[in-house]
Amino acid sequence: QVQLVESGGGLVQAGGSLRLSCAASGSIFSINTMGWYRQAPEKPRELVTLITSGGTANYADTVKGRFTISRDNAKNTVYLQMNSLTPDDTAVYYCNARVHDGTYYRNYWGQGTQVTVSS
Repeated sequence: QVQLVESGGGLVQAGGSLRLSCAASGSIFSINTMGWYRQAPEKPRELVTLITSGGTANYADTVKGRFTISRDNAKNTVYLQMNSLTPDDTAVYYCNARVHDGTYYRNYWGQGTQVTVSS
């Protein structure tokens, strides 16, 4: 089993910044991609950003230039630095990791962390 534990959410004013962290633990042989998704009320979950094990990152157009994803492979941890936040960024943010347990690749999700941006 693999667990993803997120931290760093909270309440921030528009224009402010937050940094999310997500640490993976458990039966991990290797981790392929890690990423962040978000889900606002009454909206479907959407991809925010992904990063490969080699450090190549992709971003949704809505966050390009404002959000930065990074990862520490030695710690099995991914980070999301969010700057210039707007109320539209308000959502529950979920960490995702594609983990190889020595036999199979499986996708795992964190429990979610609330990010609220006030105007």
